[in-house]
Amino acid sequence: MPDPLKFPQPSSGPAADVHRPELGARRRRPIFIVAVLAVIAGLGLLHVLTAPRGRGGAEAPPPVELGGVQTKTLTVRVHTIGTIVANATVNVTSQVAGQLMRANFTEGQIVRKGSVLFELDRRPFEAALQQARADLARDEAQLIAAKRDETRYASLFAQNAISAQQRDQYTAQAGALAGTVKADEAAVDIARLNLGYASIRSPITGKTGPILIQPGNLVKANDTNPLVVVTQIEPIKVSFFLPQSDLGRIERQMAEHRLVAEVSRHGSKHVKSALVDFVGNQVNNQTGTIELRATFANRDARLVPGELVDVTVALKQLRNATVVPSLAVNIGPSGHYVYVVGAQHFAHKVSVHLRYDNGMLAAVRGHLVPGMKVITVGQLRVIPGHKVEVTARTGAAAPDVASRSSGTLTPGANSNPARQPAP
Repeated sequence: MPDPLKFPQPSSGPAADVHRPELGARRRRPIFIVAVLAVIAGLGLLHVLTAPRGRGGAEAPPPVELGGVQTKTLTVRVHTIGTIVANATVNVTSQVAGQLMRANFTEGQIVRKGSVLFELDRRPFEAALQQARADLARDEAQLIAAKRDETRYASLFAQNAISAQQRDQYTAQAGALAGTVKADEAAVDIARLNLGYASIRSPITGKTGPILIQPGNLVKANDTNPLVVVTQIEPIKVSFFLPQSDLGRIERQMAEHRLVAEVSRHGSKHVKSALVDFVGNQVNNQTGTIELRATFANRDARLVPGELVDVTVALKQLRNATVVPSLAVNIGPSGHYVYVVGAQHFAHKVSVHLRYDNGMLAAVRGHLVPGMKVITVGQLRVIPGHKVEVTARTGAAAPDVASRSSGTLTPGANSNPARQPAP
């Protein structure tokens, strides 16, 4: 007879799992763990099967590209931004008042020094000149009569026929008329100048801007509003600033007349060069820089005042420097280093001191000799003392990078200023 105090136990099977969900979850958990372990094992096996292997199952050496170590002269260059500055800029105004009749040029035209830009109404100035000449002729006639009277009364005084006071009166009258004639001559000169000022000429050779006062208007003498602005663009200057730390090398190059500035527009291969002919007389205490200027002939008028240009200045030459491709130089916690590859393709880490880097070639100090091969591409997977695989591309690319004969940076090429310590 069943015990009335005991509850009936559920039978095994799905029905039992329904009544006891914790039992079903407990049975499914091992299956999930087995599936996860199977996936992990499969990924590990795939990695093992697909990993590159060398002989004997070892990991294959990393592929690298090489460049050569050379001895050559490398030019130390600095790069900055310069501003094109006009040699002269003139606001053309009228020196006399009058009506502006015509303009003898077109806006933006190159005009020569002395060429007539504007013409005023000449008639008032011609009339003034004629009046001044008439006054001069009248006073010259009076002066002649006064001089004759002076001579006559001087003779009478010698004969005691008149008093000294009468003689002095005519002498003074002749002198006053002589002064009036001088004033009339000056008035004629002024009238002639004013007539000349009716033709407004260019004081310099340069390029004209827009006409600011159109013909037909009345212009004032020496007005603050110019008729046109003429800017000299041939020759022209470039102004730029260099750090005061370079001042010693700047002065040495200036003394030897070898400080040359190369100018180009950003991204352009067209380069102009000229000697630096001006060094500022003080260092800017806010920026720590000093101004330099170079004068360019600018016969093709490519350089425009106010334009920003790239400026490259050669400050020094590192003669017989040990040179490697810039890509070969790495930096670590203890400083710069390169990887040297020997005959058996084993890579060795060599510490170097970076003297200068122009973005293509780097001058270094260290235990390097010409003919050595250094790694330029693939350094991240290199382990010092281990073997590397030299790719076929190295044979064509590395000599081309390392054997650039100029040893200088072409203006406009990118460089890393952080890798350019002072030599």
